[in-house]
Amino acid sequence: MEKVITEKQDLTYLRWSHIRSSSGTAGTFLKSQSVVSGEKIYYKLSKFDSEKGIAGHECVNEIIVDRLLTLLGVEHLEYQLIYADIEVEGKVYDTWLCASKDFKKAGESKAALDNYYQVNKRIDESRYDFCVNNGWQEYIDRMLVVDYLILNRDRHGANVEVLRDARRKTLRIAPLFDHGLSFLCSCQSSDEIMQFDILEDKPCQNFFGSRSTYENLKYVEKKQNVFANVLKEEDKELLLADLETVLSKEHLDKIWDMLWARWCEYEKLWNL
Repeated sequence: MEKVITEKQDLTYLRWSHIRSSSGTAGTFLKSQSVVSGEKIYYKLSKFDSEKGIAGHECVNEIIVDRLLTLLGVEHLEYQLIYADIEVEGKVYDTWLCASKDFKKAGESKAALDNYYQVNKRIDESRYDFCVNNGWQEYIDRMLVVDYLILNRDRHGANVEVLRDARRKTLRIAPLFDHGLSFLCSCQSSDEIMQFDILEDKPCQNFFGSRSTYENLKYVEKKQNVFANVLKEEDKELLLADLETVLSKEHLDKIWDMLWARWCEYEKLWNL
């Protein structure tokens, strides 16, 4: 699948629904869907403001994290970044948006992990222990390290899903998804990019543990790398390929500096 489609597409036929940001940031995130060649495709925009228009860059973050997870060998929802004309409330915008396919298999229903936990937990069973007891420890450990590496601000209990097929009696946890509110998502100017502290432990919404992505690493056993592969300095070109027309070089370089610095700290912690 081509990751970045730079030729402008006409997607003005899509109709968008407003989803309030769960992270406390201003604005909304708009979502849509369509059927292409019999397959359901989901679309989402970066942060939308009725006055500023589409002002965020969360969709670009999704693609970078998508590439990172592929490189590290982590199961995840794959995204496509598309340059397109869209229409919102009667006004046409040219913007970058994300497209993805449905990760549910035929016959599966989904439930947010927070709801599934509330219904099925044992008395005094922690959220982390609940996942371990369901056989999801490796998944959760990888997720916690990923969220530290990218400084994911928005891992609430509905951003992890459980997929159940009642007829086949199967239960699995969904591939990792929704990483837009990460990296420099709060930065809208060159000054903010320049001043952004890439190693700062910013408060983040997290269904597991605390609001600190650093603190949440305590759950992960430090015996070996939780990933199948390692990040290397030469991976910068792969992760940022075809994005120079979407974000400034300053912004992209800062994202890489942040990711690499945090990876180096992770290697120190785990003595890799």
